[in-house]
Amino acid sequence: MTGEVRRGNMAAAAGPSFWLGNETLKVPVALFVLNRRRLCDRLRQNKDVQKNSVVLLQGGEETQRYCTDTGIVFRQESYFHWTFGVTEAGCFGAVDVDTGRSMLFVPQLPESYAVWMGKIHPPEFFKKKYAVDEVHYVNEISSVLASKKPAVLLTLRGVNTDSGNVSKEASFEGISQFNVNNKILHPEIAECRVIKTDMELEVLRYTNKISSEAHKEVMKAVKAGMKEYEMESLFDMGGEYYCYGSDITCTFPANGKFTPDQRAIYEAVLKSSRAVMKAVRPGVAWPDMHRLADRVHLEELTKIGILKGNVDDMVKVHLGAIFMPHGLGHLLGIDVHDVGGYPEGVERIDLPGLRSLRTARSLEQGMVLTIEPGIYFIDHLLDQALHDPAQSCFINNDVLQRFRGFGGVRIEDDIAVTASGMELLTCVPRTVEEIEAFMAEGQSSAKSFDCLSSQKQ
Repeated sequence: MTGEVRRGNMAAAAGPSFWLGNETLKVPVALFVLNRRRLCDRLRQNKDVQKNSVVLLQGGEETQRYCTDTGIVFRQESYFHWTFGVTEAGCFGAVDVDTGRSMLFVPQLPESYAVWMGKIHPPEFFKKKYAVDEVHYVNEISSVLASKKPAVLLTLRGVNTDSGNVSKEASFEGISQFNVNNKILHPEIAECRVIKTDMELEVLRYTNKISSEAHKEVMKAVKAGMKEYEMESLFDMGGEYYCYGSDITCTFPANGKFTPDQRAIYEAVLKSSRAVMKAVRPGVAWPDMHRLADRVHLEELTKIGILKGNVDDMVKVHLGAIFMPHGLGHLLGIDVHDVGGYPEGVERIDLPGLRSLRTARSLEQGMVLTIEPGIYFIDHLLDQALHDPAQSCFINNDVLQRFRGFGGVRIEDDIAVTASGMELLTCVPRTVEEIEAFMAEGQSSAKSFDCLSSQKQ
């Protein structure tokens, strides 16, 4: 895979960068300098933020497996990564809101570290590596911050509206001497993360490119009779690079050829996916995109013969949620299910299907989301519908029996909202013809498949 990207030239950007070598993407740490600037600009517009306020964030900690000394692979806490791009564990970071001046606090490692783990770098090394203004040791954080005489420390505490979990709030010995506000920062930094910069979009394009290639490799290798553990990446999957993620789902026949029923359901889902992509633009309400996918599914299931009657009447009794109980998609970024789905003023819609949406926002330029409609045949839900007179009247049970045990089809792509529409980030075979040809031709087809990710609507 090449590290080059279609738009912009991050590899040529001045200053330090993150790079895993060979043909991987170079990501300038200027990305995080810009993120800090955006955060400060936003906080300065907040009337509740005092002069001489300092943002204080705590990074992630290394952990071990249960009671052993076997380490779990470290991944940086997401808000801290968005702000500083630091890969090391055990750090703190601070930003002066008025001036934008940044401080990084790194652990002071013991001499034994140099024996087993390698060179111990001085503070100046991290100052250059992450393009921050000051670097100190973590054990100096109290005295250093006290010397700045901040009016208030803005710490991060808030509920992730997707997971329900609470974010990690910075804490250190001596913090009690400072005036601390943990209410202001969380909604403001979450909103910053919702809208991606051009540099962030470049990384997300790259992760999508790599993940798309992985899906295509699986598509070439799969054979009927393989077990799930053998082809784990057949299912919902997305790679991550420098903490920025992707999320892709492909559905294809294990033997390389769709049956008529498989084709009918697959093409119904693909039609709804394409309808949503065509409709996406700034100002569009995401729940309306879910409703659009639902309607297309109902129309197509009627054509197949599984359903009968008036689609408008089916919509009124929420029949679509029987076949697509999940939400249409979610925000994507540093977290696969990214933050900011339900900010203050955006409420969940307590209706079948719609209540599963991970966001109900109106779309804005710079948002990155997944579009992942699906049609499933879930016995529990089907049985419920058949026992509900308001829904059962639309179901051809004789035809439905043919699809019992069918499973389901989901198609998941990642998109970025542009000024006039959307950019498709994912690049995998999607039509029945493309999939069957790709699986039949194997490696030669992989070389000839035209990537769709350069197309914009």
